[in-house]
Amino acid sequence: MTSSKGYAPALKEIGRRSFITTGAASLGGAALTLSSLNEGRATTAEPIKVGAAVPLTGFAAADGLEIKRGLEMAWDEVNSAGGILGRPVQLVIEDTKEFGAENVNTAIQRLIERHGVSAIVNAYNLGAETSEYDAVADAGIIYIHHNTDIIHHSTIAKDPNRYFGVFMGDPAEYWYGEGLLKFLNDLSDSGKFKYQKKTLALISGGQNYSITIANAIADNLSKYGWTTTIKDTLGAQISEWGPTIQKLRNDPPAVIAITHWVPQDLAQFMIQFVPNPVNSLIYMQYGPSIPAFRQIGKEAVNGIIYSTVVATLPDEIGSDFTQRYQAKYGKDAVALTAGMPYDSVHYFAIAAAVAGGLGAKGDIQQNRKVAAVLKKMIYRGVNGTTHFFDKYQAAVPYPDATRDPSLGMPHQFLQIHDYRGEPALIAPQPYDTAAFKLPPWFKS
Repeated sequence: MTSSKGYAPALKEIGRRSFITTGAASLGGAALTLSSLNEGRATTAEPIKVGAAVPLTGFAAADGLEIKRGLEMAWDEVNSAGGILGRPVQLVIEDTKEFGAENVNTAIQRLIERHGVSAIVNAYNLGAETSEYDAVADAGIIYIHHNTDIIHHSTIAKDPNRYFGVFMGDPAEYWYGEGLLKFLNDLSDSGKFKYQKKTLALISGGQNYSITIANAIADNLSKYGWTTTIKDTLGAQISEWGPTIQKLRNDPPAVIAITHWVPQDLAQFMIQFVPNPVNSLIYMQYGPSIPAFRQIGKEAVNGIIYSTVVATLPDEIGSDFTQRYQAKYGKDAVALTAGMPYDSVHYFAIAAAVAGGLGAKGDIQQNRKVAAVLKKMIYRGVNGTTHFFDKYQAAVPYPDATRDPSLGMPHQFLQIHDYRGEPALIAPQPYDTAAFKLPPWFKS
């Protein structure tokens, strides 16, 4: 079991600024778009190869399909706007299958060695734990991913010169822990929900992702005035929840926090919990964002709260993207996942253009210029604002690490009000579009 202590940056005190209201980047207050940067340039025939390592087969293939679509849509838009300083971009994808270091590293190496890509822009992969960074560093190229991994922070901080080109386009999973406790206290402080006692049952899955989040919650409990009643770590797959539910009934906590993330397992928890529930709020990690969770659990999942540190927002910019995405790929296409790489492609292309072009493999001098622009960039896209910690080259979360929503990616809290519709965004302000509701399993 690993601890997340020691990796969290200090909270930044930053004055409030106006939002950038279009999908554009800002450097020093000036709004930048690809169209403006490419104005007057003719598109040349020589393409730039940019890679992506995506789970096209295996248990995450459904997400992989949306990631692939998001990448394709974004690069099509970049090319329609003139590419990168007149050079069109050719997307090359390698399959990371069932994840793990071997599959992820092999895919990254193929992109670099076999295809000769000049950069890699990904969504997420699991299990490599930054081991793929060395192949990227040896090639001297830019690599943007969304692995949501606190190990990224320590890896970059230990050797920023070697890993100058590696960026994490979303906040680390560590922030799920402290962010949850802030959210729970805000519910009480705002009068939306009153706790009889501030007790929390903490149930983790066996994967490093789940354990890291559980540790981040546990490490910060006393800071926010909470105590824990149960702290269990379960297996990688959990379908029979009877023993766990009995523990919860024996000593009902104010909040049940489950950091296991597999949607079908979490749906089974609710199916087994609801027939004889306790008056506890239930927070679950990631799984409720997947339609299969609602399809399996049906009425039993109404009232569930979950959060995400990166997802397409239901605001003007995000809704426009969702409509265009579903018009292109069908009404069942999941824009929440596609928005991850979609934004990263756009701000990466802008950064490369501002820097004077993208360096090929081995052109470290030019790619350092691209990295320097990325570190200064503030990009308002479909996921909210992307802005990087200078020390960690990872996205800053709002309100967890900055109080300025124009300088951080919103840590979104959602609640399922009706399993037949889309989850409701209940925090943080000013992004919230709905109010918290008391879960239907509560008894007076």
